[in-house]
Amino acid sequence: MTGGVARRLAEAGLSLPDPPVALGDYLPATRAGELVFTAGQLPLVGGRLITSGTVGGEVSLDIARECARACALNALAAAATVCALDEVAAAVRLTGYVASADTFVDQPSVVDGASAVLLAAFGDAGRHAREAVGVAALPKGAPVEVSLVLRLRG
Repeated sequence: MTGGVARRLAEAGLSLPDPPVALGDYLPATRAGELVFTAGQLPLVGGRLITSGTVGGEVSLDIARECARACALNALAAAATVCALDEVAAAVRLTGYVASADTFVDQPSVVDGASAVLLAAFGDAGRHAREAVGVAALPKGAPVEVSLVLRLRG
């Protein structure tokens, strides 16, 4: 990664990790014309989950936001395997899944952690449509999972 995205991430105190490895029979990212789709990314750092459990249960809101940030960085690293991130014209959609305790209803605040990464990386082009969905469980016991759709310059 070179150029504006790398600089903006560094200015925000962020950097891309190594590209994620698929945990099954799928691709971490794929490109279809001007669109890049990432698979759901977990909050893995150095190949290990930041934490596991449900948000509002074993996982605090602050740690969940940190997990969402890690998921978004992993998704950008996955996207960078099929495109140059400096070619991104817009972040189109972010989908965030939050493993939630029964009474937890602040999924949007968790997924804000991922949204902040896109804004840091792409500026105004990082504004996106979004879902923040509460679920009972996620792969590997992760508290958060994020996927992206990006549009490249034509």
